[in-house]
Amino acid sequence: MLTHTVISPFYTGPLRSPLRIQNNFANECFMDELAAAANVDPVEYRLRHLRNDRLRGVVMAAARTAQWKPFSSPLAAVSNELMGRGFACVAYEGDNGYAALVADVAVNGTTGVVRPVKFTIAVDCGPISNPDGLRNQVEGGLLQGASRALVEEVTWDAKRVTSVDWEGYTSLRLDYEIPEIEAIFVVPDNVKATGAGETSITVTPAALGNAIFNASGARLRHLPFTPTRMLAALKAEQQARSA
Repeated sequence: MLTHTVISPFYTGPLRSPLRIQNNFANECFMDELAAAANVDPVEYRLRHLRNDRLRGVVMAAARTAQWKPFSSPLAAVSNELMGRGFACVAYEGDNGYAALVADVAVNGTTGVVRPVKFTIAVDCGPISNPDGLRNQVEGGLLQGASRALVEEVTWDAKRVTSVDWEGYTSLRLDYEIPEIEAIFVVPDNVKATGAGETSITVTPAALGNAIFNASGARLRHLPFTPTRMLAALKAEQQARSA
């Protein structure tokens, strides 16, 4: 992947995990595809190829806490919702924080709505001085990551950006049904403190995308995972299976 950073002529503001969230989405979804092609469980596949002890630590902690079990097919459907689990991990900036996330999702086969049910995340940022503050950072990152993965999208026409207000640019609303969140903090001995503000958001879209694939067999490569895109992917998957 080749990227270029340029000076923008437009006003910009703070954004969590710029560039890295896209990189991790591509990397971790591709890891999931490789695991599927090799017919190997996604967690086992990652552990086979990871050499970083701290990243391995959060991968094993998240899988253990979520009671991850090797699988080769989607979880059982509940009513008209397809249930699935996805996994993603990151060594943020190489050595500035480590996280692994298990996402449980429900995909509505009729409406195309993707509903996060539970996030189980393990984070290693070294020594922790404020556990409550860290938990707030992690939970906030997960929800912002879900917002960017499921609903946030810049739109434009031939002349200009059209999503110029909170009606045109959607984010999670205050009445959104918050998924259950379980956070585990991994603190190895004799390590320095690292960043923690952007680790959880960085793994969220990838874990959701992998969970959608597990639930439905449909691989979405374009964010956000809107109902329209989800229904189109489900239709394409059904047609491929019947061909």
